[in-house]
Amino acid sequence: MLRYAALAVIAALSLTSQQAFAYVARAPFGVLADGTKVEVVDLLNSRGVRARIISYGAALQTLIAPDTYGRRADVVLGYAKLDDYVANQQRLGAIVGRYAGRIANGQFVLDGKTYALTKNDGKNTLDGGAKGFDKVVWTIDKVDETSTESSVVMHYTAKDGEEGFPGALTVTVTYTLNENSELTIAYKATTDKPTVVNLTNHAYFNLTGEAYGVTALTERLTLSEDKFAALNADLLPTGDMVSVMGKSFDFRVEGTIADHLKDTTDPQMALLHGNIGHFFAIKGADGKKPQLAARLVEPSNGRVLEVLTTEPGVEFQTGYAFDGKSVGKSGTAYKAGAGVCFLAEHPADAPNQKKFPSTRLDPGKVYAQTTVYRFTSLPAPK
Repeated sequence: MLRYAALAVIAALSLTSQQAFAYVARAPFGVLADGTKVEVVDLLNSRGVRARIISYGAALQTLIAPDTYGRRADVVLGYAKLDDYVANQQRLGAIVGRYAGRIANGQFVLDGKTYALTKNDGKNTLDGGAKGFDKVVWTIDKVDETSTESSVVMHYTAKDGEEGFPGALTVTVTYTLNENSELTIAYKATTDKPTVVNLTNHAYFNLTGEAYGVTALTERLTLSEDKFAALNADLLPTGDMVSVMGKSFDFRVEGTIADHLKDTTDPQMALLHGNIGHFFAIKGADGKKPQLAARLVEPSNGRVLEVLTTEPGVEFQTGYAFDGKSVGKSGTAYKAGAGVCFLAEHPADAPNQKKFPSTRLDPGKVYAQTTVYRFTSLPAPK
């Protein structure tokens, strides 16, 4: 506990230290109504980057990064108390599964058998069902540190039939923070029966800092994707991948997010009341090496976030679900646009869409994906 309390001192010293080091610490975070204990693990590097991960939902609760001038701020939305995570409907920072996104009519067919899932989004299944991976306590297997990185390994085993999905699925997630200010999330999963898997992290970012109550929509975004998945009236993919060219969805050239939301006549944006919550496909994604999917810049302080992933794309969300009722860890109400989200994943409803890449996982095979959040900063003005 002394070491945990010393983290603040370490963080202050780290900004001026010339010697690379990494630290990890573990502490209680709260207790659920059934008596289950939840813990938090701190990862810290010498550059002033700090990540806190709680075992409830394996959620990224805090991510502190310095700006161009060395000023540190927490750039992900989250809560201070466990009770707020239990009541959390936005899945802030959590690992989402067994299947991220919607599955039409709460069912899919695998090897000729129809599997009926828990419907928690009208007639559809959303983000794994009523009790997805964001609503369970993950087991902390290992915390570790070396001179150049710190990490935590967690796992969760979903039972055969949990939320209607076939197969006992064991998922391992490793968060690693290195001296290059990269927070990497590495996922692995195995099953004892054929099943479908689509995992992601549901962190919302605001590069000004979540405490300030300003919109993230004035930040400047570049996406490496040239196509997006069109949605129908039920917010399910139609199966068609549409070119971004000439549309409000064209983020290939850096510009403010708000500028892309001005065209209220766009029928795809009208589905989300003038917002974006669509899957964008990375051109040339091969599933092996993480590729740049998104670059977010806050010009006022110089913070830069790059999202790299082995997944075929990201679902980009503009924070339209926030209505000011959720109060974050700094006491700030999260309003529309409080943060933006980059869900590195396969498209929603892929088990029912033959045009999309398969999300099937068989016994003896290993599901694996890697997503990296890399922090840099713009040069200071001369």
